[in-house]
Amino acid sequence: MITPERGASGLIEKIQTFYKVLQEPFVAREDEIKALTLALVAREHVILIGEPGTAKSAIARRTAELINANFFKYLLTKYTEPSELFGPLDLNALKEGKYVRITKGKMPEAEIVFLDEVFNANSAILNALLSIMQERIWYDGYTEIRVPLWTLIGATNRVPEEPELEAVYDRFLVRQYAKPVPENKWSELLDAGWRIESGQIPPAEPVLDMDTLAQIHKLIFRVDLSPIKSKLLRLYAIFEERGIHLTDRRKTKALKVIAAHALLEGRIIAQEKDLVALKYVAPRDIEDFEKVNIILSEELKMPERFIKELNDIRANVRETYHLVDTMRSYDPRLVDLFRSLKIAKSRIVNILKETDNQSVKALAEKTLEEIDKLLEKISYKLGM
Repeated sequence: MITPERGASGLIEKIQTFYKVLQEPFVAREDEIKALTLALVAREHVILIGEPGTAKSAIARRTAELINANFFKYLLTKYTEPSELFGPLDLNALKEGKYVRITKGKMPEAEIVFLDEVFNANSAILNALLSIMQERIWYDGYTEIRVPLWTLIGATNRVPEEPELEAVYDRFLVRQYAKPVPENKWSELLDAGWRIESGQIPPAEPVLDMDTLAQIHKLIFRVDLSPIKSKLLRLYAIFEERGIHLTDRRKTKALKVIAAHALLEGRIIAQEKDLVALKYVAPRDIEDFEKVNIILSEELKMPERFIKELNDIRANVRETYHLVDTMRSYDPRLVDLFRSLKIAKSRIVNILKETDNQSVKALAEKTLEEIDKLLEKISYKLGM
């Protein structure tokens, strides 16, 4: 592997440090944080889709703090007025016949922006956002103003279906479905939440600045993408065959996210495993996130992904084992658990067929043993 030269290595270390420190207070938010980090390196926008209370706002604020960036945050509704985002008119200037807004502390001066429930905005705000996201230009009346926006972080609890929202949604190159923390992580969640509520988490100290982030961004255009081009084209064809359509814009801009992933891994030459970044670009609907994950898992066959999947299955099996101990015989939930374990077992058998990696095989076989033991326990309770 060709390693980056010293200057590039220093910049890569800085974004790796940012990625690590951003994760520290959060539980089971690795994908959200990686999606956001890739969006920052690529200088693209990111949308976090999920119910309230899944740390979207907290991740956005900590991001801005770690970069020491000008930050603007707002919750949008259909009644939100443009002045709430862009600032009120300067009445003194208006008396002199000048159309000027007071933008201090508002979105036009922000480098990192977080807009909650972004698709609730009215058409006037959506039109303004479209030009800001695409061109970094805000059209205020007859005035064209270039804004310092680096990344807009949007949050929503739904994927928009309205045609008038499609253009704005497509400008969010990076997308992540923020699910609630899984049951096997609840204990960690409670511990982390208590540390935050009791003030044990120190304020975020900057580990980057905007100038350094701009230098890191320039590095993505020095990443050699030629080793992955043929595989990428194959993945695009598979996505299309399975009903996952990417616009021409997204197909092209995905290269920046793939290159950003290579940098985050410490490389200036892309490898097939960097194509996993497509999980943040290809999905449109909620169902697509799982479809894309399955396709990438099948096509890339990366040991790391299999190991993570198997460890998640093992953790769920252990939680289920304790749950079964508390259930009485013929509890109707036992049948559902039995079926779920059979599905998990089938998935593990497929992993064994797909991989030649000995570590993955050993972990898969150990997980199968644990599932079989639990299936036997459930069968006994059900009198099977």
